[in-house]
Amino acid sequence: MKILHTSDLHIGKRVNEYSMLDEQKFILDEIRDIAQAEQPDVIILAGDIYDKSIPSAEAVSLFDEFLVGLAKLDKAIFIISGNHDSPERISFASRIMEVSKIYLSPVYDGTIKPVILHDGETEVAFYMLPFIKPSVVLHYAEEETEIKTYDEAIRYVIGKMDIDSSRRNVLIAHQYITGAERSESEDMVIGGLDNIDASAFDSFDYVALGHLHRPQNCGRETIRYSGSPLKYSISEVHDKKSVSIIEIKANEAPVIKQCALKPLHDWHDLRGTYDELTAKEYYDGKDFQEDYVRITLTDEDDIPDGKRKLMTIYHRLTELCYDNKRTRAGMTNIGKPLNVNTLNPGQLFGELFEKQNAQPLSDKQSEYINGLIDQVFNNK
Repeated sequence: MKILHTSDLHIGKRVNEYSMLDEQKFILDEIRDIAQAEQPDVIILAGDIYDKSIPSAEAVSLFDEFLVGLAKLDKAIFIISGNHDSPERISFASRIMEVSKIYLSPVYDGTIKPVILHDGETEVAFYMLPFIKPSVVLHYAEEETEIKTYDEAIRYVIGKMDIDSSRRNVLIAHQYITGAERSESEDMVIGGLDNIDASAFDSFDYVALGHLHRPQNCGRETIRYSGSPLKYSISEVHDKKSVSIIEIKANEAPVIKQCALKPLHDWHDLRGTYDELTAKEYYDGKDFQEDYVRITLTDEDDIPDGKRKLMTIYHRLTELCYDNKRTRAGMTNIGKPLNVNTLNPGQLFGELFEKQNAQPLSDKQSEYINGLIDQVFNNK
C-alpha cells in the first residue's frame, strides 16, 4: 500500500503583511500533481489544514478546490485537525465525506476507531488522532486516572485503541515529539510541557505526524514529520520541503522516500551594507527581487527609510535588521550611572551615545551636537 503524507498547510496564513494564498494555491497544485504521478492508495493530511480556527472564506474555498482535485483521483484521504484548526469545523459532514473515501477525524470523545483498508495481502489500520491536550483526554478518562502531561495523555489514548499487531497499523497525529527540531513559525508550549517520547508510538508501523514544519524523523525512520509544504519563516530558509511517500507491505519494513516541492517564491537571508545590496550587479538576474527575503545591514549608521528604499528592489522584504557595533553591544555597556554634576550637556550626550552605540561621537557629530546645544542655551 502506497501512502502520500503531508501536513501543516496553514491555508490562509499571512507572513508579516503578505498573504500566502497564491503561494499555497501553487504548492497545493504541485502536491496534487505528485499524487497524480505517484498514484498512492492513501493521502494523509496530518493537521493544521487552516491557519486559524475560523478560516477566511478565501481559505475555505482554496481547500475545497484542493480537496475536490484529490477526490477526483479516487484515493482514500485521511484528514485530522491540528492545533490551529477547529476540530468541529474539520469534522463537519464527516459521514457524508466517507462516501467519497474522505475520512475526517471526529472530535475526540474518548474513543478512536480505525479505518481498515486492504491492498492485496496487505491490511492496514489507520488511526486518526486529532491534536489533543491532557485536559481533553482527562475529561473522558476513567475515574482516578491521573493525566497531567501530553505524554501521559497520548499513552492513555493509545492504550485504549486495542491495536491488532497481526496487521499493519498507521497512526496519524499532530503533536510534538521530544527532541524534534522546531522552527520559528510554530506555536510553542513554555517549558516543553507538550513533549511526547517517541516510545509511546512503538505499536505502530508508521506514524504520520504534523505540527512541526521541518521534515524529520523522530526516534526511528517510521515516526516522521512530513513538514509543511511551504516555508513560513526565515528559520526555514535552508529546509528542503517535500511530501513523504511510504510503501507498506505485509511482511517488509516500510520504504520511505521524499518528493521535493518547488515553491512559487523561495526564501533568502541576505547580509551586507546598504551600498552592496543595492548595487545592480548584486541582485540583477537573480531571484532575490521577487522572493521572500530578510536583510541584515552591516552599516554602522541606520539608513533613513531603509525598508521602503530596499523594497523598491526586494519586493517581498519580510524583515530588516542591523548587525553592527551598536546592535551587538545592545544596552549591556550602560554600566554605572553618569555623574550629571560634573559633565556639561555635550559631554553627557556623548557618554550616552557611546554607551548606546558602542562607539564615540565622531568629530563632525560632536561639533553638530555642541552647536545645537549652544543654540538652545543662547536662545534662552
